[in-house]
Amino acid sequence: GGEIVEGPEAKNEAVVRELYEAINRRDVARVHRLLAPDLEWRFHGPPERQHLRRLLTGEEEEEPGPQEVAAFGSIVLAEGCGPGAVVWIHAWTVGPGGVITQVREYFDTSLTVTRFGGDSALAPTDGSVWESRLHRRARKSLPGLVLAI
Repeated sequence: GGEIVEGPEAKNEAVVRELYEAINRRDVARVHRLLAPDLEWRFHGPPERQHLRRLLTGEEEEEPGPQEVAAFGSIVLAEGCGPGAVVWIHAWTVGPGGVITQVREYFDTSLTVTRFGGDSALAPTDGSVWESRLHRRARKSLPGLVLAI
C-alpha cells in the first residue's frame, strides 16, 4: 500500500493487513514473501473449521477479511466472522524484516490478551489489553482463553 506507517506496532499491523489483501487478490508470490517458509502454525478448534488453511490453499473462495485488527509489539490480532456467525481469531507474530513467523488460529473462542511486564501504562489494572468482540455481535457465548504476551 501507499500509506505511511510509523512505529513497530503500526508496521506489524500493516504487514498483517497486507497479507489479508494478498490472500484476497490471490497474490501467491506476495503471500509467500510475507510468510516465513517454516511458519509455526497452531490451530485451536475442530479440524473441519480450519478457516485459515482453507483460505491459504484456495479451498475457500471468498473472504471478507478481519473486522478487527490490533497490534501489541510483534503480535497482531485479527478477528473476523464467517458464514453462520462463525467467529475466528488469528494471532500473528511478525518477525524481523516484516516476515510473519507464527500464527495461532482460534475458532469460536473468546480471546482475552493479557500483557505481563513491560509498560504498565498500556494495560488496565487487571492486565487485559484486548478482548475479542465479534462473538457479542453474533449474540453467542463462547469458551474463553487468555493469551499472555
